[in-house]
Amino acid sequence: MVQQSVALDIEDLRETIANILDIDTAEVTDDADFVEDLDMDSLLALEILVSLERKYQVKIGEEHMQEVRSLRSTYGLLATKLESV
Repeated sequence: MVQQSVALDIEDLRETIANILDIDTAEVTDDADFVEDLDMDSLLALEILVSLERKYQVKIGEEHMQEVRSLRSTYGLLATKLESV
């Protein structure tokens, strides 16, 4: 039996990232840079990557790490990955 992946919802994604970064969801604006604006370090970036892979059942290679820089770019990356599943 194939496990159904979670539907991609930008507000749910915003909440997931805010929880990992331990900040208020309002701080995770669509274009806030995770590194420059929200103080994400490489360890938190890896945690976000792993969490998203588990939640959405996709593989996000380290080559896509640069795309996980804002909510908008992360959403776009996940949308692309989910389309190809």
